[in-house]
Amino acid sequence: MVATYVRSIYKSFVINIIDVPARLLSLLCFLLLLFFPVTRPSSLLLFIMTTVNLMAIFAASWDLLVGRCGQMSLGHALFFGIGAYTTALLHKYYTLPLWITIPAGMLIGVSVAVLVGFPCLRVKGPFLALVTMAIPLIFIGLLFYFGDITGGENGIWGLPSLFPKEFFIERGVVYLEALYQHKVAMYYVTFILLFASAIILYKIANSKIGIVFVSILDDDLASKACGINVTKYKLMAFAISALFASLAGAVNAHFITSIGPMGTLSVTLSFTPVIMTIFGGIGTIYGPVAAAYIITLLDRYVLKTVVEVPDIWHPLIFMTVVVVFVILWPRGVARFVTDKLEDLAEERELEQRGPHIWKKYKRKKQSNPEG
Repeated sequence: MVATYVRSIYKSFVINIIDVPARLLSLLCFLLLLFFPVTRPSSLLLFIMTTVNLMAIFAASWDLLVGRCGQMSLGHALFFGIGAYTTALLHKYYTLPLWITIPAGMLIGVSVAVLVGFPCLRVKGPFLALVTMAIPLIFIGLLFYFGDITGGENGIWGLPSLFPKEFFIERGVVYLEALYQHKVAMYYVTFILLFASAIILYKIANSKIGIVFVSILDDDLASKACGINVTKYKLMAFAISALFASLAGAVNAHFITSIGPMGTLSVTLSFTPVIMTIFGGIGTIYGPVAAAYIITLLDRYVLKTVVEVPDIWHPLIFMTVVVVFVILWPRGVARFVTDKLEDLAEERELEQRGPHIWKKYKRKKQSNPEG
């Protein structure tokens, strides 16, 4: 019985994963990232990859809101910053552990998304984009105004690390090796969060709720005429997107153990998921995740460490590469790759079916010569 069960699992795995090129590529990428620390990369590369994991969650959350529901937001850093500041303030004034402050940051982020969503959804298109872009700037002003509480321009420092270094030091690990193992542990924590978040967002995007999101994206008036509560689903998209953006912000605060208004609420940060989503493929969820790795590694590691481009030329070369990629593959790099793999799967299926169909046709002709 156990052998039959194992055989059925193996058969299902082969049919649904191995025989589908796009899924096989996803599995290989997952295994590559899973065993990445085994190669003993440098501390810098581990730090960058950990940051990428959080930026990928941030970008995928924006893609659900804009790519699936069509609600253009240029102020997504608001939710990232709210998650970061909530967990930091709760620790600073109440010394709560991070397993309480991070969910609290996510909850506050969702609440703010609903409150902000009501007035924002009264406008559409570029007007909605401008309104959402202004809100993080207003929040920065509030942080400066209440600087005695929020730390103002200096922010909040001394937050507990995402994974305590003492865990390794108490077990007799040499200090330098303990620091490295600490970075590896943080990488795995953020990687697990990315994996879980990406699956949840992808499932939502392809569920019945996701279908409603797409109908609103195509034509919200027609959706309303069909009896869909458009406002309800738009707010739901804002809330779900804010939930994961706040998660990324809260975890990032404990990863770098400090926060500041310019690092968590800046316009540059708001445009980061926009660039990643367009680069990877809008409306795909997996596109922004792939683009987060490509863009961040190109920007922070390849051009700075591998090639060592001078700082004065770095922004020009980086943006030139991004623009060239977008021009060559306007639907996104990840979408282009998956489309090619799907074409490959169809060609392989036709090649496999071709001889079978030809033999069947030949047998039929031999059994009925007059036909």
